[in-house]
Amino acid sequence: MKTSLYSRHLALGGRMVGFAGWRMPIQYASQLAEHHAVRQDAGMFDVSHMLALDVEGAGATDFLRKLLANDVARLSDHGKALYSCMCNPGGGVVDDLIVYRLADDRYRMVLNAGCAEKDLEWLETHGVGFSINLTSRRDLSMIAVQGPNARAKALEVLPADFRHASEALKPFHAAEFGDWLIARTGYTGEDGFEVTLPNDAAESLWQALLDVAVAPCGLGARDTLRLEAGMNLYGQDMDEETSPLAAGLAWTIAWQPEDRQFIGRPALEEQRQLGDNPRFVGVLLEGRGVLRNHLPLFVGDQPIGEITSGGFSPTLNRAIGLARVGDPAAQACEVEIRGKRLAVRLAPPPFVRNGKPRIDL
Repeated sequence: MKTSLYSRHLALGGRMVGFAGWRMPIQYASQLAEHHAVRQDAGMFDVSHMLALDVEGAGATDFLRKLLANDVARLSDHGKALYSCMCNPGGGVVDDLIVYRLADDRYRMVLNAGCAEKDLEWLETHGVGFSINLTSRRDLSMIAVQGPNARAKALEVLPADFRHASEALKPFHAAEFGDWLIARTGYTGEDGFEVTLPNDAAESLWQALLDVAVAPCGLGARDTLRLEAGMNLYGQDMDEETSPLAAGLAWTIAWQPEDRQFIGRPALEEQRQLGDNPRFVGVLLEGRGVLRNHLPLFVGDQPIGEITSGGFSPTLNRAIGLARVGDPAAQACEVEIRGKRLAVRLAPPPFVRNGKPRIDL
């Protein structure tokens, strides 16, 4: 499948790859330059492969309070957003997502591209008995504009009628303008907007952002940015066999009120009571080398876990990763790379936020 911006990516020299059934740009001229553009100025991503799904009806709130580990009842203001995992009965993560409350009985969910079809089936199955309508919004595109100058540059080119309300948005809030939704959210550790808009308006906004020197960025930079920001990637850092408690996402579970019986709660409560969940930590390689997914970690001869996401941090100029470890006290360990053991340090993520290192190097 191709997004409405596909021809623009080709015209800009985007190197296209298959991703979750979509043709997406992995990079344009330089992944490193794209990464630094977001950390130092402003960059934009075509994230139209993600699925916007509208949930509306008299039963919408009760439905989402059952489906999500976080509680949409916390969304007291229209336009406020919530990050949550959607769990299976065993406590594993079906998907992680953002949900916006747009009206009393109307919500917008944004689903991961690789999970969209199974998510729809899951939602439809569990929606039986609730007074709801589910509407997939493949008529919409999404452009994420991220970086310290992203909001200022985006406000220059957004439709004039939208600018005042968009400028006033607080973090993790959104404003709706007909079929446009402008949200102050992102996946990079930087400030910015995620703009959802009609497909036929996407090309003109993309070009307008180019005209004010917002750099086009691909999936490669998106991954290094989210890794520096300590943000999970579905399918690597969590999946249907991994609970939020084992993925550093305990903070996304709303345990109160106790009588809210969301799917997966009994299993998650049992895991919490047992108290033997692995730690989800950041990993820094002390010397030269590259950290990759699934590399094993050791204290002495004892295996203590593995890297779930690994890569190179352009901001820190060193190899970093996210990992699950079973040792509750370990602050340092070794990673095995091609039969050799190299020293690594464990630290709580994020590594970088708002352009600044958050750890001691």
